[in-house]
Amino acid sequence: MSVLAPTRPVALPARRKPNLVFGEIARFAYDTFCTNRVRFVLTAFGMVVGTASLILVVTIGLTGKQYVIGQLQAIGSNMVYAYYEGGANAATNTGTQDMLTVNDMRAVREQVMGIRAASPLVELHDRIAVRGGKERDILILGVSPQYLEVRNLMVSAGRFFDEDESAARTKVAVVTETFAVKQFGSIDAAIGHEIKLLGLPFTIIGVFRERIDTFGETEISDQTILIPYTVARFFTGDDYVKQIFFSMAIQSRHRPDSIYKVQNLSQLLDVAAKIANALTSVLLLVSAITLIVSGIGIMNIMLATVNSRIREIGVRKAVGATNREIKYQFLAEALFISVTGGLLGIIIGLALPFSLRFLTSFRVPISGLSAIIAIGVSTLVGIIFGTVPAARAARLDPVLSLRHE
Repeated sequence: MSVLAPTRPVALPARRKPNLVFGEIARFAYDTFCTNRVRFVLTAFGMVVGTASLILVVTIGLTGKQYVIGQLQAIGSNMVYAYYEGGANAATNTGTQDMLTVNDMRAVREQVMGIRAASPLVELHDRIAVRGGKERDILILGVSPQYLEVRNLMVSAGRFFDEDESAARTKVAVVTETFAVKQFGSIDAAIGHEIKLLGLPFTIIGVFRERIDTFGETEISDQTILIPYTVARFFTGDDYVKQIFFSMAIQSRHRPDSIYKVQNLSQLLDVAAKIANALTSVLLLVSAITLIVSGIGIMNIMLATVNSRIREIGVRKAVGATNREIKYQFLAEALFISVTGGLLGIIIGLALPFSLRFLTSFRVPISGLSAIIAIGVSTLVGIIFGTVPAARAARLDPVLSLRHE
């Protein structure tokens, strides 16, 4: 019986480690950049412009949105106003309209918490004499002293009438800047003058203006004079008001078929925000097109680079470089161009708003998210448009590449 000799374990061939690791791939990409510096800089310039444009577009969009919202808030974004809109049977059933009254305003102040100010509004009209023997139509609004706060008005000269003057029915008036300049020559000259309104003398104690130009979308015109509501009520002879500035639904105090409208500026704020976002989206699309064009430029340059380095690719494959390593090397070069251009674009795009912040008092909004998106987009562009040249380099036949001149 033969005894089998113990067999030695067969040594398996060791798994070949890749010739190129990530650090070497990055080094080769950097060496290639140094060799063709001018070509790569010109290629990366498109990424610089596109990335900087993306950040600046977001900054411009945020700035415009902030400006518009600030303008609307200057009117009084927390202002809510109610007015009588009519009713199907309100007038026919009783012969009179179911108008809002001062009692409605008082009820709101008693029943609703959080109201800082409220004011009724009565509208009157008159004609006054002006220079040259002519007459001018004017608008007279009877309001409470809190109207100043509700409408966020700016008193440019003098002062607004107070609660004591309103309670005492003092005949005082506050006029617009346009009225003061046309009637008395200047804003300051109007203070202290007496003017006859509806047959009674009123003393001008202040000049006001709206904080922003509302382009006529307001109850205040250029020829508007504000007087205490208590005095205006003397001319109307009743408690009816055209508008009440507050926040509440008041329909339960009136006939069911009467219709009232309660509005504020929140809808305008929403519309302004949507318009700003839409404009930003359009500009971002333009920036995206710039980045795509830059990506196409990177792809063309990398294809030209592959054609000029066919023999080099053949030598590397001959000494053991795999298709994957060749592909990663050229993909790294494309990424180096796009990411470098993206970083420079981010620096330029952020430098401009930061400079405005330091050199001026205007607080330009800066979005850190836009910088993150920009670097992400530049990386994605490098990967997408660098894949085709990298794949072409990886597919080259090493024998034919070595013969290439």
